Amino acid sequence: MNQPLAYIHPGAKIEQNVVVEPFTTIHNNVEIGAGTWIGSNVTIMEGARIGKNCRIFPGAVISAIPQDLKFEGEDSLVVIGDNVTIRECVTVNRGTKAHGKTEIGDNCLIMATVHIAHDCIIGNNAILVNGVLLAGHVTIGEYAIIGGLAGIHQFIHIGKHAMVSGGSLVRKDVPPFSKAAKEPLSYVGINSIGLRRRGFESKKIHEIQNIFRVLYQKKNNTSQAVGIIEAEFEATTERDTILQFIRNSQRGIMKGYSSGN
Repeated sequence: MNQPLAYIHPGAKIEQNVVVEPFTTIHNNVEIGAGTWIGSNVTIMEGARIGKNCRIFPGAVISAIPQDLKFEGEDSLVVIGDNVTIRECVTVNRGTKAHGKTEIGDNCLIMATVHIAHDCIIGNNAILVNGVLLAGHVTIGEYAIIGGLAGIHQFIHIGKHAMVSGGSLVRKDVPPFSKAAKEPLSYVGINSIGLRRRGFESKKIHEIQNIFRVLYQKKNNTSQAVGIIEAEFEATTERDTILQFIRNSQRGIMKGYSSGN
C-alpha cells in the first residue's frame, strides 16, 4: 500500500482494498479489515481491531489510552465490527484490565463528536447521535438509539431496542424496548415505532406494552412488578429479556414518568 501522505506503521496489518486518505496516522498493532475507508486526519493507535467495510471520517481518534487514572499501561483493545460508520471527531478509548477491550458491534452508526470511553460495549445496529458521551463500562444493547448530546453515567446499561431522547442525563439503567426522556430520566412508553420497523408484530408489541404497564403504571414497586410479570405473563423471549435485565441491574432501572415531577 503506497500512501505517501499518510503514516502507516510497518507492524500494522491492513487487508486489501483498504483506502487510507492523506494525513492519517496508523500505529503499530493495528488490524483493519478489507474494504474499509479511513478518511484524512484520522489517528488509529495501538490495539485497534477494525472490521470489514467500515467508514471512519476525518478527525476520529481510535484506540487512544483510557482517560482513567487506574490505567497502568496494560495491553488492551478497541474492537470494531463490520460495516460500522464512525463520523467526524469521534473518540474511542481502549479498554482497561477490567474488561480488556472496548467493543462496537456490526452495522453501528456513531455520529460526529461522540465519545466512547474505556470498556464500553455497544451492540450490533446501535445508533449514537451527535455529541453522545459514554463514560466507562457502559453497555448499550443492539438496535438501541441514543439521542444527541445525551450523557451516560459509568456502568449504565441500556437495553436492546431502547430509545433515549436527546440531551438526556442517564443515571439509571434503561430497560429494553422502552423510551426514556424527561429530567430526571423517566419511562415515557415503549419504542413501538422502532419495533414495528424491525418487524415486531402488533401482538408482540402489545405484549411488551402490557408488561411495562405492570412495571411502570400500576403503582407496583420493582420487586412487586417482577413477581406479577413472572406469574401472569407467558414465558416469551421478550418477557424473559425484560426480567433478566431488571434482575441484573446494578444501578437500578429508571423510574416511571410520574416520578420527580
